[in-house]
Amino acid sequence: MISKKMENMVANSSAIRAMFEEGNRLAKIYGAENVYDFSLGNPNVPAPEAVKKAMIDILNEEDPIVLHGYTNSNAGYEDVRQAVADSLNERFGTSFAAKNITMTVGAAGGLNVILKALLNPGDEVVVFAPYFGEYRSYTNNYDGVIVEISPDTATFQPKLDEFREKLSPKTKAVIVNTPNNPTGVVYSEETIKKLAAIMEEKKKEFGTEIYLISDEPYRELAYDGAEVPYLTKYYDNTIVGYSYSKSLSLPGERIGYLVIPDEVCDSEKLNAAANVATRILGFVNAPTLQQKVVKACLNEQTDISYYDRNRETLYNGLKELGFECIKPEGAFYLFVKSPVADEKEFCNAAKKHNILLVPGSSFGCPGYVRMAYCVAYETIINSLPKFKELAEEYK
Repeated sequence: MISKKMENMVANSSAIRAMFEEGNRLAKIYGAENVYDFSLGNPNVPAPEAVKKAMIDILNEEDPIVLHGYTNSNAGYEDVRQAVADSLNERFGTSFAAKNITMTVGAAGGLNVILKALLNPGDEVVVFAPYFGEYRSYTNNYDGVIVEISPDTATFQPKLDEFREKLSPKTKAVIVNTPNNPTGVVYSEETIKKLAAIMEEKKKEFGTEIYLISDEPYRELAYDGAEVPYLTKYYDNTIVGYSYSKSLSLPGERIGYLVIPDEVCDSEKLNAAANVATRILGFVNAPTLQQKVVKACLNEQTDISYYDRNRETLYNGLKELGFECIKPEGAFYLFVKSPVADEKEFCNAAKKHNILLVPGSSFGCPGYVRMAYCVAYETIINSLPKFKELAEEYK
């Protein structure tokens, strides 16, 4: 008998993964080239050549006993953490040190570490719909309670009036994800300033600490000169979670970091708690080879022109067919309004054309579907005639 909590999690298992598995099934029947799978945010741009070279050089030059052993601190190699801090300081004018960085098993590992460190049972975590659905599970892992802010489907910026109303003495954390999964929207500096002001106001009103968690796996994927604010500048109690999954196309290597600045309330205790949480959650330490690799590749970036071309082609193609969607400024997702109220019905209709979409209800925003355009350009070009056939069904 599995636990009751896991029974619920299994029953509500990720629709994204389910659709991805459906894509594999259809590919065996119709051929991969005839299946248009927009389900999973799995980068299709190869990692920079420097990443491959770094891996080879490190394996050839480092003592294998040391390289493949445990790190002295669960937070990771000190030289790697200092290099990450120095890079952030140079880019964003911050003043971090190695002590402020915890290397993590990707952004997901980082979020679990910080929520483990922060949450007591019944503490509330505020999220802005649409949001990455796994936040529900991560919060539930530690008996926290998700509080959703409903979506503003005109702009997909956070609804700040509702946010102010839903903050409570039980609020422990607020998660912000920008560029956003699933919309691709970048939260403006004005939005961030207003959000920070509300949190400061409510902290004083309740006499509690509220932490802002900035989930940033898509930070480097921004288009048309869009500026992505660095949130530690706007609110002292800000913790940053980052992943190299998208910026260096390394999703399977599971490497990222947390930043817990000195300005954060109880930062020394919180950094210590993150260190211990890394161990007791079973991560022990972030992958040692990948820590060394990202240190060597801190100035490398994936060529996002591939994603940009896909973005323009898919967005313009769908708009011409009559679909409604907001143009993404970052990440590699398009959030499209379903032509019928029940977007799951629309996903099923699309599947008949071998088009795989993820329902917006998975992101707390029914009536929409998410498309991950981190696919081959040919997949987008070849899918558009199928989308035309699909659109005809709703005219």
